[in-house]
Formats: sequence, C-alpha cells, structure tokens
Amino acid sequence: MTNAKSEKEEKSEVELELKLLEALEIYPPAKLRGIHRHFVLYGLTEYMCRSFNRSFTADDVLKLLDRFYNLEMLKPDDEDEEILNQEEDFRLPKSYFLEE
Repeated sequence: MTNAKSEKEEKSEVELELKLLEALEIYPPAKLRGIHRHFVLYGLTEYMCRSFNRSFTADDVLKLLDRFYNLEMLKPDDEDEEILNQEEDFRLPKSYFLEE
C-alpha cells in the first residue's frame, strides 16, 4: 500500500514540475531578478493555481523553482538594466497648460 502511495505522490511531484517548466516558457526565470520580479512571481503562482485548480502561495512556487534554479545566482534580464539606466527629460504637453 505504501508503494502505491509513493508512486502517486511521485507522479504528483512530476506533474507539478512539468507545469512549472511550462510556466517558465511564459515567465522567464531571469525576470525573477529584475524590476518585474513581483509580476513574474504572481504570474507563475496564478498559472500553477489554474493548472491544478488549487491554491499556491508565492513561497510554494519559489520552493518548486529552487529545485531547478539557484535564484540567488540568476542574473537580471539585460532589458531591465537598460530601462533603469535610460534617462529622458520629462515635460508636460503644452495642452496641459492651456486654459479652457
């Protein structure tokens, strides 16, 4: 009986990992270190919730990710770094100052 239970648990773990890997196609792990990390983690959490029709916390997803990645060693996405280093002068449009 315990062997059958462990097989069921193992199958469940494999399904969890496969769904997580599917989600990583949409939400790349490199984004977990950039300015979008909270949105990516939320997206991963929602993907897992909808895939299994049960609740997942951000900690649950991070623990699953830890099986595949050392999140501390991930480098931020280059695109994020470019955005942060970009400077632009900001001016309100002239129409803002026109009185009606």
